[in-house]
Formats: sequence, structure tokens, C-alpha cells
Amino acid sequence: MVSLLSSLGATDEDFERLKLVSDQLESDPTLPFRKSRNGRICLDPRVRRGYRLEKQPFILSCEEDFVRHDSETLRSFDEVQDDLQLNTVLQALLAFKFLVIHGVDIARRPRLDYARAEWICTLFNLRTVTTTGLLGEPALEGVHSDGVDHTMTTFLSSRNMTAESAETFLHDMSEVNGKRWHETDPELVKGKAQHRGFLDTLLVVDHEYKHSVSPVHPIDDAEPAIRDMLIFFTRKPTVAGHVSFRYDSVVPHRALPMSFGIPAVHPESAIAA
Repeated sequence: MVSLLSSLGATDEDFERLKLVSDQLESDPTLPFRKSRNGRICLDPRVRRGYRLEKQPFILSCEEDFVRHDSETLRSFDEVQDDLQLNTVLQALLAFKFLVIHGVDIARRPRLDYARAEWICTLFNLRTVTTTGLLGEPALEGVHSDGVDHTMTTFLSSRNMTAESAETFLHDMSEVNGKRWHETDPELVKGKAQHRGFLDTLLVVDHEYKHSVSPVHPIDDAEPAIRDMLIFFTRKPTVAGHVSFRYDSVVPHRALPMSFGIPAVHPESAIAA
């Protein structure tokens, strides 16, 4: 990933800065064991640019295969700041994801506008923390989908985390939403991955595989266990009737502007999955 991202404009200095960016995270609106920030970004191949979008509330629904106590709830996160959005590694990760997903046939979600050229990406910077009496769970919701076309997860760092922590399991779409990672049908597990090194990255077609993640456990019970991640939820813009339609603006962010170039993609080079 370092070589790929460097070829897309990432600088040596920004790799080091990215490792520390999660230290600036704030509390999460609904999960006590998590710290978070988010931001919305438009990837527009017509002008070969990515740009920051204005803040909007965030919502996921049971209909989108996300079953948790805060499903259907509008959540407002603290915003991603310039220390992350202006980092050239972050911008290269967005360009990398665009290059992988654009033009690839996937299982389509209802009420998304696949005639539109642009992609809407909701970026999360998340820190999961386990302390005495509070278990940190990267996916408290159990088996789920994220209501998007593609979910990409990138590891930044961990501290005091056991080698068996935070395993990601991919499940057949017939698996029951909300099942705990260890309660699932082994016959429906289609893959397993674990983020361990800086920039380890997993990309999932979100409407073709559900996923779950095991908890974060400490090596030393007297100290917190910490896991820092970047999560990229990317989908086509919504249409009327979608739960997020009212919160899907493509207006640029005025207070936190950001724009970067993305490589050209030619139609003849598109890959059919």
C-alpha cells in the first residue's frame, strides 16, 4: 500500500502524520467505547476531482441490513479536520478506492442512482477502546452491511491489543443480521481477514457480502487496548424514498474546503466483475 499510495501522490511525511491523527478524536454520539470523526467526500470522474461535502446527519436503517440500537437514528459526528483531510495519504487512499471500484459491475442497492457518475464517500476515523468493565467492539451490531456499495477499512495502529483481536468475517447475504461473530453459521462464512500492520486494507462489495468483527482485547488488563481505523463508506447518490435522501447534499463544505485530483478512468478500461 505504501508503494501504491506514493504513486498516487502520498508523501513520506504524511505517512508518519497519519499514524497519529486518531489522537485528536472526540467522543462518539452513541457508543461509549468509541471515539470518532467523520466527513463526506464526492468523487467525481467527470472533472477528475474529489472534494469535501458539507456536513449532514448520518443514518443507517434495518432495511439496509444494519440492525443495532441506533438503527434509524440520525447521528451527528464531530467533523474530520484538516489534519486528516489534507493528508496526502488519505487523499491517495480515496483515489485508490475510486480506481478499484469505478466501472466494476456489482449487486445494486435499491434507491441509489447508478446513472450518476459521481460517488459519495462517508469517511470515518474511529478509535475503539477496551478498558476495565467496557469491551470495545468494532462492530457491536454483529453481522451487518453498511448500506453502501463498497466498504473499505484501513488500519492505522493499535496499542496493547492481543493478536487474536478484531478479526473480520465475511458472510453470505443469507446470514441473519445482528448475529454475534461467534454465533454465525460456519457454512455461511465466506472469508476472514485481520488488520495488523499500518495501512492493511480490506475492500468489500457491501451488497454482496455481510460482515462482522470480533472485539478488541487487551494484552495487559491494567491498560486500555486501542485500535485506530479509517473506514470509507462509498455509494452512488440516493433517490427519493431512500432513508438518507434528505441528507445527501453534494454542496461543497464552506468552512472546511478540500479538493484533490483523481486519475482519469477510460470506459474501455472498465472491468466487469
